[in-house]
Amino acid sequence: MNTFSRHRVRPAATSISVWTLAVLVSCLAMHQLWAYLDVRAPHVADALLGGLVAAGATALGTVPILFARTIPQKVQDSMFGFGAGVMLAASAFSLVVPGIAAAENQGMGRWGAGLTVGAAILLGAAVLLIMDRTLPHEHFIKGREGIEARRMRRAWLFVIAITLHNLPEGLAIGVGYAGGDPVAGTALATGIAIQDIPEGMVVAVALLAAGYKRAFAVALGMLSGLVEPLGAVLGAAIVGWSVLLLPWGLGFAAGAMLFVISHEIIPESHRKGHEVYATCGLMLGFVLMMLLDTALG
Repeated sequence: MNTFSRHRVRPAATSISVWTLAVLVSCLAMHQLWAYLDVRAPHVADALLGGLVAAGATALGTVPILFARTIPQKVQDSMFGFGAGVMLAASAFSLVVPGIAAAENQGMGRWGAGLTVGAAILLGAAVLLIMDRTLPHEHFIKGREGIEARRMRRAWLFVIAITLHNLPEGLAIGVGYAGGDPVAGTALATGIAIQDIPEGMVVAVALLAAGYKRAFAVALGMLSGLVEPLGAVLGAAIVGWSVLLLPWGLGFAAGAMLFVISHEIIPESHRKGHEVYATCGLMLGFVLMMLLDTALG
């Protein structure tokens, strides 16, 4: 029995050691990347940090699912609405308004600035629409969409759907920091991180309800936030390359977020008859993000 026990324990101990080492190496690599960017491109380093905070908030939101099997549907829809409200206010106060101001600072008149940011908003929404139509993915309530969705495993369909949802948030964080005002970028990243906590919980609950094991649902929910630091770095790097791209980047990120709000979040929160709860959540999220933007920005 003792020999058998030793053979049973060693693989588990080895696995834990490997995962611990992998986490430590990843943290060290991330720290080195941040230190490098902090010298060469401080705004990209700030965007990376903001994206990592948002990803951490998403992971934090999945933790309660380890102890509670289900969350009432009314609560889930309220969380969806709350996230939509935060993103809606962020689009308006943290992206569109600064985008118009940036265009005016470049010498454009009011009409020119408005038309520039308006075109960028439509472009961002159009890109997300194309991705939505071409990439196969599965909504938690609406079901499968995209080309040849039936041929893919459901887990990967959920991953693509989560990526489509989180990518605009990461881009918004990156573009926010690329604007040259780290306080405003921090306010935007803070608001997105706050709404990512209930979002992570909802994602894990939805995966659990779809039949996945608890550990898999929590792990995938945690990993779903990793696209945000990637999007943040991408957005900050592109917009930081030329100041002329700032109004376009802010408008593009706003359009992508507005598309996700209208096409994904609000329909999901209204499909089970809890429109009032979802709307109340939206109002609270909008006001919270407005206060963060005006107080910190």
